[in-house]
Amino acid sequence: MRLCLSVAFGIFLAASGAVADEPFYKGKRLTLLIGSAVGGPTDIEGRLFAKYLARHIEGQPALLVQNRDGAGGLVGATYLGEVPPRDGTMLGYFSGTAWNYVNEPQNWRVDLKTYDFVAYQSGSTINFMRTDVAPGMKVPADIAKARDLVVGGLTVDNPKDIRTRLALDMLGVPYRYVTGYRSSMPARLALQRGEINLFSESPPSYRAVIEPTLVRSGELMPVWYDSVDMSPNAPVPKSMEGLAIPSYTALHQAIKGRAPSGPQWDAFRTILDVNSTLQRLVALAPGSPKAAADALRAAVVRLNQDKEFAAESIRTIEFAPDYETSHDIAERVRELLVASPQVRAYVANYIRAAQKK
Repeated sequence: MRLCLSVAFGIFLAASGAVADEPFYKGKRLTLLIGSAVGGPTDIEGRLFAKYLARHIEGQPALLVQNRDGAGGLVGATYLGEVPPRDGTMLGYFSGTAWNYVNEPQNWRVDLKTYDFVAYQSGSTINFMRTDVAPGMKVPADIAKARDLVVGGLTVDNPKDIRTRLALDMLGVPYRYVTGYRSSMPARLALQRGEINLFSESPPSYRAVIEPTLVRSGELMPVWYDSVDMSPNAPVPKSMEGLAIPSYTALHQAIKGRAPSGPQWDAFRTILDVNSTLQRLVALAPGSPKAAADALRAAVVRLNQDKEFAAESIRTIEFAPDYETSHDIAERVRELLVASPQVRAYVANYIRAAQKK
């Protein structure tokens, strides 16, 4: 009898050990929640991320994609923090969220700093315009002579829009700002129809959609990419390699004969430091299991080494994303989610002024 009990207990322990050693996501379903509209650059990158991440998560969970856009990522991030169970089965993929939180943390019902960050991807933004803007645009510095310039945007508080307007203000270029485009796709159509004549997108979507068609046809031309590096010999960001486009600081130097400075530049730099470094944020809801975060971070490390992922990314968006991750990534992201009271006050007034126009 004792022998039977010992054998049974041994079998129980072995079975318990096998269960304990099973991958966290085995038999589970994971949803990637993309906080942007379908068809935009964040959506395209997020779906590529989801497709290949699923292959690298131990346990091979089924992976679904869901979009929940609005308020510069606030809608999707709030949904992630409030609605689904905090069991690691929903992962957020957001863009622009970092600055929106830093700028107006009081709008967040769930504090962004409490989320468990899995990874982030840094990036830049390319501003481009129609070449038929009077008196005719041939080289980037010609924007200083532009007349009747109409700038397209998403929302007055969108960090990308704010940077574009600050950049033009610092150059002294007069413009009219038209906002309300839900995503890049309707803004591109408006650009082609001539309803707006300057817009901006991330390098991947610029490479995949804008450069091969509208730039090569001569309808559009790139003007600058966002950069705060003041060094004249600053290295070109990986996402900008192979593109003959000046950085904003280089364009400002060429037009104004000096480096940018002052409150507008302080605001531009801060927004770019936060939003460009944390251009894409991958996060679990607050209180998610540590095992879930560990499994996903390990999968991201393998994703970065996946040659098929890199190859399809280059074919699709002409750029292979590289996601930053580590065991202490959550703490590192939280340290970046800050801005001085002076910059926040300046940007708040800047947004209010745009809303009154």
